[in-house]
Amino acid sequence: MTERFRVIDLFAGAGGLTQGWHNAAVSESVDTHLTAAVEFDRFAASTYGANFGQEATFALPIESWLESAGDIGADVILGGPPCQGFSALGKRDIDDPRNTLWRAYAETIVRANPTYFIIENVPPFLKSVEFESLKTTTEPGGLLADYRLEPFVVTSADYGAFQNRRRAVVIGSHKSVDPVGLPATTHHDRWLTVREAFEGIPERSVGYELPDRSTQAGLPGPFRTDELHFGRNYSDLSLKRFAHIPKGGNRHDLPDDLLANCWRGNRRGASDVMGRLHWDRPSVTIRTEFFKPEKGRFLHPEQPRAITHFEAARLQGFPDDFKWVGKKTDIARQIGNAVPVQLGEALSRHIIRHALGRATPSTSIRTVPVDAVLTPNPALFEIGDLEPSIR
Repeated sequence: MTERFRVIDLFAGAGGLTQGWHNAAVSESVDTHLTAAVEFDRFAASTYGANFGQEATFALPIESWLESAGDIGADVILGGPPCQGFSALGKRDIDDPRNTLWRAYAETIVRANPTYFIIENVPPFLKSVEFESLKTTTEPGGLLADYRLEPFVVTSADYGAFQNRRRAVVIGSHKSVDPVGLPATTHHDRWLTVREAFEGIPERSVGYELPDRSTQAGLPGPFRTDELHFGRNYSDLSLKRFAHIPKGGNRHDLPDDLLANCWRGNRRGASDVMGRLHWDRPSVTIRTEFFKPEKGRFLHPEQPRAITHFEAARLQGFPDDFKWVGKKTDIARQIGNAVPVQLGEALSRHIIRHALGRATPSTSIRTVPVDAVLTPNPALFEIGDLEPSIR
């Protein structure tokens, strides 16, 4: 393999994995040729194209792209098939048709013949029937018989992300090369914090709306990450609630007259609801509705507001000059669905080094046993830490 990698990103979203790949490629002094990026959501695809090039970005269902793609080739495939049906906090619908989109990923592997691929998903994916089916494709006579799978559950904060986000990672490699293993953790003994993520961001948000700007296709944007520091026009009741929640607090700190009816009957559990982020810890998992404090621990550590889109994007590791396309809710969905950039970078660097013979033995790896995926220790994780993204 040369020091130029052909890369395909499937279910690409806004491009968290690709941003991580490019960061790693630059640090390892290798070139990248983006063969294709496939993303069904037109706003996310437009965001991806604004940052990595429109010519290789396809705003299509993956099945439609496969029908029209013709000859494709790649050294590495990145991607995270949708995971709503595996969500620990959702309905976990085993019949959700999105659960089977890994099959289109597998078809892409066969057609593109990469040496490596990465599948990212929520931890319950590794306990699913679909993952068992994926494993059978690597058996003799199977669709992916020339490949091996190495599944892991990782904590993003161990790799320098600003959030305690647990993810399933499946590293695939052609059997002509040695197994890849998991990259050594870089921050397992010193997690980065919300305070570090927010460095340089004004504590007070500015206005309530996005700038008035449109793409050539007529979509809102593009907007830089540092243009997303807008707030919400909260009700008096919300502001009174925020005022009663101390540093590190949550809904349990509210007096009875400020409680929602559904909270009065449940004074235990759900400690992340209306919770403030801690300055000196990583954040909980950034979800698609991070701008709603009633959805989780998304209040600013001190200010009377939820975190802004700018702050959420920082917690996901996106650079300040990253460009976003869409309305406020479209951009929030892209941010919440993204793979933390630092996790993508660590995985990508590990693949690059393995391919070029630069890999070092994995040390200081802290993973979660697959058997423990569905029964996390509540003393170690808050509900928000377990909430999956869609991408």
